[in-house]
Amino acid sequence: MKKNCLTIIATLWLASLCVSTAMGAAASWIRINQLGYLPRGIKVAVWAGKGAGMPATFQLVDSASNKTVFTGSTGKPFGRYGPFNETARLDFSSWKKTGTFYLKAGEVRSPYFRIADNVYAGAADFTLRYMRQQRSLFNPFLKDSCHTHDGYTLYGPMPDSTHLDVAGGWHDASDYLQYSTTSANATYHLLAAYRDFPQVFGDRYAANGLEGGNHVPDILDEARWGLDWLLKMHPRDNWMFNQIADDRDHNGMRLPKEDPFYGRGFERPVYFCSGQPQVRGKFMNQTTGVASTAGKFSSAFALGYDLLKDKDAAYAGTLRQKALTAYDMGRKQPGVCQTASVKSPYIYAEDNWVDDMELAAASLYRLNGKDDYRQQALDYAAQEKVTPWLGKDTAHHYQWYPFINLGHYELARQLKGPSRQTITGYYQTGIDKVWQQAKNNAFYRYIPFIWCSNNLTTAFAVQCYWYRQLTGSNEYAALEQANFDWLFGCNPWGTSMVYGLPAHGDTPEDPHSAFSHLGHYPVDGALVDGPVYTNIYKNLIGIQLSRPDAYTEFQSDLAVYHDDFGDYSTNEPTMDGTASLIYLLAAMDQEGRNHSNAMSGNNAAYTYAAGAIIRGDTTRKTLTLVFTGDEFADGGQVIRRVLKQQKVPAAFFLTGKFYANPAFRPLIKQLKADGHYLGPHSDQHPLYCDWQKRDSLLITHTAFEKDLAANYRKMQVLGITKNAAPYFLPPYEWYNDTIAQWTRAAGLQLVNFTPGTRSNADYTTPAMKGYRSSAEIYQSILQYADTRPAGLNGFMLLLHVGTDPARTDKFYNRLDELITDLKKKGYRFVSLGQLLH
Repeated sequence: MKKNCLTIIATLWLASLCVSTAMGAAASWIRINQLGYLPRGIKVAVWAGKGAGMPATFQLVDSASNKTVFTGSTGKPFGRYGPFNETARLDFSSWKKTGTFYLKAGEVRSPYFRIADNVYAGAADFTLRYMRQQRSLFNPFLKDSCHTHDGYTLYGPMPDSTHLDVAGGWHDASDYLQYSTTSANATYHLLAAYRDFPQVFGDRYAANGLEGGNHVPDILDEARWGLDWLLKMHPRDNWMFNQIADDRDHNGMRLPKEDPFYGRGFERPVYFCSGQPQVRGKFMNQTTGVASTAGKFSSAFALGYDLLKDKDAAYAGTLRQKALTAYDMGRKQPGVCQTASVKSPYIYAEDNWVDDMELAAASLYRLNGKDDYRQQALDYAAQEKVTPWLGKDTAHHYQWYPFINLGHYELARQLKGPSRQTITGYYQTGIDKVWQQAKNNAFYRYIPFIWCSNNLTTAFAVQCYWYRQLTGSNEYAALEQANFDWLFGCNPWGTSMVYGLPAHGDTPEDPHSAFSHLGHYPVDGALVDGPVYTNIYKNLIGIQLSRPDAYTEFQSDLAVYHDDFGDYSTNEPTMDGTASLIYLLAAMDQEGRNHSNAMSGNNAAYTYAAGAIIRGDTTRKTLTLVFTGDEFADGGQVIRRVLKQQKVPAAFFLTGKFYANPAFRPLIKQLKADGHYLGPHSDQHPLYCDWQKRDSLLITHTAFEKDLAANYRKMQVLGITKNAAPYFLPPYEWYNDTIAQWTRAAGLQLVNFTPGTRSNADYTTPAMKGYRSSAEIYQSILQYADTRPAGLNGFMLLLHVGTDPARTDKFYNRLDELITDLKKKGYRFVSLGQLLH
């Protein structure tokens, strides 16, 4: 919690400026992502006030010149949230230039922030510091060893109190318990981060965590530390252990060392995965099996094998074998394996396991390609399509762990066609459950304020990111960004939830950690638990704030957060949450690199599907009307007149038959004279690929080339050159990756309409099964604009120039009304070239 205004005062003048600014804006605040924003990314801050009104506009101000570079509308008021009476979203996504800025709305201004492609560079490596600090056995931060005597067994097939060497791994949080579930999940996230974003990580530390590179990325060194410990916790084919130590560890705050709390010298208990309820003391857990733990082991081992097989073949071979034996244990003992406690009722009460086994099966399918694993993964996926907490306002502590279904992503990335769409549909359903609630508040927030809410927030942002990667859809990009922004200051308290990140920002200073509280060491990169419901906070045991609450004015009946050592519920760092955040930060770093390396224009902002651009920049409130024509042109003159009156450019993709029809030529010449884009839609309107089996082509490459060339020849007759018409929209709006490749080979760019509305059904007739009335189509367009995170931003909205006479309900008769309504909503109609340049 760094108060920059107090740390940068150098003169009395500046001090008086800070005081006057604070007094003038005491009732309102602007919350930002303190890390900054990507130039081509979504950029939204939140204005929040305790008064009755809100400013109508806001300004983006260049910090160097103090000149306003952008002015925007504060938009619709979102009303109350937490401690605030009024809130609004300040969207400045259309500003693409880099620099250092601040926002101003009325008399209040935000902290400074950067817009640049590299704003997230190095953040993942910084956060990795906390993982090294959490190491058990040899702790490189302290340069000392701890917990070297672990441990003695409980509940296993061997006699209780049998010594077993399981020293190593990571401490779970600010206590020193160690859990297989959280450690395996953390290991998987670290491995996945290296797999997906290898270039973002550096090599500054050795395998033992001490400074000095070893020609291995630090992320991989850390992941291997996790793998080494997991191998110890699965020492035999049918042996697996779930945790080291229990809540007897909570015997006062101390730096990690040897602990004598368990009656056996410095040994700590090691709990066997028995598949049965376990209790030490009066608290019985509700374990029903082993699969929730075994599935996590298997997937971490399988991914470790995949990444290390060419680097350390012998070690990777062991991982491969352990992946198989762990999965076999899960298959034989389905159910959840919960943690055990002695003195208190607080445990990781996990209630789901099929998601873990889905991830394991999908990982093994990738490992050996056996269809049995693919089918088992699909079967597990169908048993838990949506992670149960999504769209709900509460859950128990770690009830649905690891908070999202990682298996859906691993499985979907290996599938094609309908199977892939089914799995990504599960992701979409869960995300949309959250969105339907989140869209009603300015923070786009609907993550339950339960214990470790920041872990849920991080995981949900990752699910949104994975959905975007799998589908090419930016439908929930604003929701994804809002959850990421929340973690770094765009929240009611205005603080980052990560210790020391950013270095110049308001971040936790007094977390519930022995390192910081007793040793006065930084806990760099640690993600703290995050806000909890106020009613949860009031009923927790043993919380006592150590000093006056710096965030008093931002606490509410909804939720609380305290930057105070005494609050273990909101301000304790967690190892597994931090590991998940490392993946998310690496993804955001990579996004910036992709933007920076984009060859030209806004390519990185396009949405692609099967090689065709299907949507423009979703951060800009622009769209393009796209019309196709083949046999009919009855709406041509109506459409032309409306476009001219409304001063709206459009794109017309017409077949060779249309261009060659003498009756249509006057219309074509008029559209050309009006400046609209005129492009190809094939010559004879062939169907390129099977409707059910999209990968099955119905046309040869030669036939494709001849048909397309004929289309251009007929365009040339009317003075439309190929250079003037570089975009091609396929007949029936149906194509596949091969068609996209052939189009590129012809020097053209394949485009298609943006899916989501019913606009493309304006050709249907009442006799057709898929018939849609004009009223239904109109409603679908407006509903999409009003209910989706990015609305119609970047849309190519497809309509038809004419329709069969059997359709008497002509949608083009409502075009004028539609354009007017969308303009009222703030949309700007642009040419196709503007949308995609």
